[in-house]
Amino acid sequence: MLLKTFGWSFAVTALGLVAAVFYGGWEGFGVVAILAVLEISLSFDNAVVNAGILKKMNAFWQKIFLTVGVLIAVFGMRLVFPVVIVAITAKLNPYDAVHLALTDKDRYQQLVTDAHPAIAAFGGMFLLMIFLDFIFEDRDIQWLQWLERPLAKLGKIDMLSVCVSLIVLLITSFTFATQAHQHGGAHADKAQTVLIAGIAGLVTYMIVGGLSGYFEDRLEEEEEREHEEEEEAARTGKQKSAVLLAGQAAFFMFLYLEVLDASFSFDGVIGAFAITNDIVMMALGLGIGAMYVRSLTVYLVRQGTLDDYVFLEHGAHYAIGALAVILMVTIQYEINEVITGLVGVVLIGLSFWSSVRRNRALAAEGEDTGEKAQVSSGV
Repeated sequence: MLLKTFGWSFAVTALGLVAAVFYGGWEGFGVVAILAVLEISLSFDNAVVNAGILKKMNAFWQKIFLTVGVLIAVFGMRLVFPVVIVAITAKLNPYDAVHLALTDKDRYQQLVTDAHPAIAAFGGMFLLMIFLDFIFEDRDIQWLQWLERPLAKLGKIDMLSVCVSLIVLLITSFTFATQAHQHGGAHADKAQTVLIAGIAGLVTYMIVGGLSGYFEDRLEEEEEREHEEEEEAARTGKQKSAVLLAGQAAFFMFLYLEVLDASFSFDGVIGAFAITNDIVMMALGLGIGAMYVRSLTVYLVRQGTLDDYVFLEHGAHYAIGALAVILMVTIQYEINEVITGLVGVVLIGLSFWSSVRRNRALAAEGEDTGEKAQVSSGV
């Protein structure tokens, strides 16, 4: 089971590390290995959240997530994305951007750093909306009841998550503009860029999340209808009709997963520049890490881990909220990538431990109930 799920990740790791040795020697080997570990540590919460979505998709779309999805994640976000943002911000054509990345790495890194406010605003707003929509929803199982219960009541207010996100964006852009003005206004024009990028992140979430949610609801309706048709077919012996909507629903959920992965990868791509500004090594290291994140996602789904440890999804969404805040803060201030990674690991670790304690308590309660039943029956 383990080899079947992580086999592609092991193969990509071997090929990636061999390529790193040929490209940059043993120093390149070390850099790529560090980048892979960085990506895994920063994206573990991504795997948990992805698993909650992927478990609703069939085996075919899980395979698509591990194949086509990996191509998008590795080549799209880890290789093409840094080049695209440089091309846009520096007003270069793609060829010149690639040439710059290969020939003048220091200049390339500076251009990516200059584009960071827009990237952070877009990704921060997208992730913030995911967290707020989760925390404002009334759930049967609550991890931090003292916090989640009142927030769930507030969540009954329509469009509250959108309002909160826009307020955060306005405060962030206003603070950025004020700080820039106090320091001579060198970056005052970027305050508008932050505002526009943040709104773009919000709109992207509403479009993609709305479409995936719509088709997910339709899929649930069709599954109920299919179940009724199966029961009817069992009684009458007739052939039931095929359900075609699952393909559309799975496609938009897959699209949602890819946008979600893109938002999670922003901090990994930017953080990678603290280790190297070589886009080849960056693509190799982050690509290896992305493979493990995807394999871990499928492993969590197939093992039913989220069903056994019910607070894991809560911890992952709290990590998303923390990452959203960190991204918004990094528009103005620098935060070490180690802190970013540890926040997610700690929150998920705490939620895992809470799940274990809950399972033990339920098991003990079941044993006590069984013993009482035996005593009352005279056994």
